[in-house]
Amino acid sequence: MQANDFVKFLLRSPLHGLMSGSVLVISFTGCRTGRRISTPVEYYEIGDELWVTSRRDRTWWRNLIGGADVHLQLRGRNLRGRAESILDQDTVSAKLNYLCLRFPARARWLGIRAVEGQPIPEDIRRTAGERLLVVIRADDP
Repeated sequence: MQANDFVKFLLRSPLHGLMSGSVLVISFTGCRTGRRISTPVEYYEIGDELWVTSRRDRTWWRNLIGGADVHLQLRGRNLRGRAESILDQDTVSAKLNYLCLRFPARARWLGIRAVEGQPIPEDIRRTAGERLLVVIRADDP
């Protein structure tokens, strides 16, 4: 069993509480293959949206460019929603800056340093070039 398979199994089990505060399973239909794709991702809850960062060299998020219907396994619940990959570096920079201010401990994980609580702009720009943002709106959060 691969690590992602174990995480998906755990999040779909009664033991989901061990991880479901920060990890969800997103499922969608592949654009080219038409097959169902499911992947665990770390998320941030921002108002009525869920934000996911991903490295640009990954491929799963490409299926969400322009928006796509998704299924979520979130905190032990099955939900439907809509997700869209955000690629524009200025938009990604602004959202990463917000994430770093709201979740300072996660900034270090993203490789963004801070001075006196403020993310370093050069780190934000560099990271926005390496990452993108997937914004998810669940139908019933």
